[in-house]
Amino acid sequence: MPREQYADTMFDRVMVANRGEIAVRVIQACNELDIESVAVYSDADEDARHVRLADEAYHIGPSVARESYLNRDSLLEVARKAKVDAIHPGYGFLAESKSFASAVEDSDFVWIGPPSEVMEQFGEKTKARKIMRRADVPIVPGTTEPVTDVQTIRQFAHEHGYPIAIKADGGGGGRGLKVVHAEDEIEEQFTNAKREGEAYFDNSNVYVERYLENPRHIEVQILCDEHGNVRDLGERDCSIQRRQQKLIEETPSPALTETERENIRSAARKGAAEAGYVNAGTVEFLYEDGDFYFLEVNARIQVEHPISEMVTGLDLVQWQLRVAAGDPLTFDQADIQPRGHAMEFRINAENPSKEFAPMPGTVSRYRQPRGIGTRVDDGIDEGDKISPYYDSLIAKFIVSAEDRLHLLQRARRVLQEAEIEGVPSTIPFHRAMLDNDAFRNGEYSTKYIDEEFSMSSEEAE
Repeated sequence: MPREQYADTMFDRVMVANRGEIAVRVIQACNELDIESVAVYSDADEDARHVRLADEAYHIGPSVARESYLNRDSLLEVARKAKVDAIHPGYGFLAESKSFASAVEDSDFVWIGPPSEVMEQFGEKTKARKIMRRADVPIVPGTTEPVTDVQTIRQFAHEHGYPIAIKADGGGGGRGLKVVHAEDEIEEQFTNAKREGEAYFDNSNVYVERYLENPRHIEVQILCDEHGNVRDLGERDCSIQRRQQKLIEETPSPALTETERENIRSAARKGAAEAGYVNAGTVEFLYEDGDFYFLEVNARIQVEHPISEMVTGLDLVQWQLRVAAGDPLTFDQADIQPRGHAMEFRINAENPSKEFAPMPGTVSRYRQPRGIGTRVDDGIDEGDKISPYYDSLIAKFIVSAEDRLHLLQRARRVLQEAEIEGVPSTIPFHRAMLDNDAFRNGEYSTKYIDEEFSMSSEEAE
């Protein structure tokens, strides 16, 4: 579509306040919209691919993230110096920082993401649960106010039974989550959850809810504009996790019936509308025994967004830019008819035989898979370094086919073609998963990798 058909307010210059593959992804979207891109980089990323691709690049500090990619003052100073119109935060770093979003909104720049007040609502889980309850979205039985004493937790456990979960109000990624199996554990885990919440999220508040012992992790991709249009792009199943870190994602979920699928997508739209959500985001749920419950909202683009793009044909990052520029969504919910099946395999510089320990170093050989139904999102080229300062992600292999069975066959070919040398990678893990009966049959939960799956030393090499 020619640029003149976009909003009159379409940006001329956008700063990408991130690094790696997501920075590359945003820069590519900007290029296709004829928007100039401005990259930022730390000492460790001086020669990084996102720096090479951008129209301009500015140094923002030392390799340590808190002095560069988490340095709000430095990022805003670069934005002023580069005379950009808007800032895209990517994911990670400051992408879900309501204070950074607010600082951008208070400046002369446009924040490419949900409004800071919406981010604040979803940043605290008790506030988010209240929003979903108002929207008639199922939530896990639990409190919607912070818990301040042990006796309240004891009473909840007496009413609902064990196990229960004590969770940090600002938590995520498993941090600040403590599972309690008996009364004599309550006091210690209450203290631990509060301590972790303070340390990781600067918020010592906690709440309590019933603990689901064997759930699946289902999330719904949403896209909303400032004109009141709310759309979903289908669900993703992110249940293949290790220590609550996602490894493989797929869409559609092999666990849901068509009725359950429509119900969970409808719930996501209702919750987004109730919150006044704008831009791209993800409404996450836990699913167990035919029931689903709201978990949280990720108020940003997700690592696994490409699989939703593969089955819908929509470019989510371009739509982030268009929505932030004031464009209304140009399609109805009925127009979104996901086709086929897609999976994303996260390829990290980690050694599966050593508890997935990160292994930074130089990628001496990098052969990307190619062919029909194959997409690679990455932020490196052969000869680049995987830095010890940041996430160990090398690439995302996204595979699509007309159905799940054919996708599994195609994925085997894709993972056989790929070659990475110089650092260990998680490719052997993914190859092993393709031979795993539980995975092939779609019969697994978020606990499967941690509690049931194991690799032989030969498979891990």
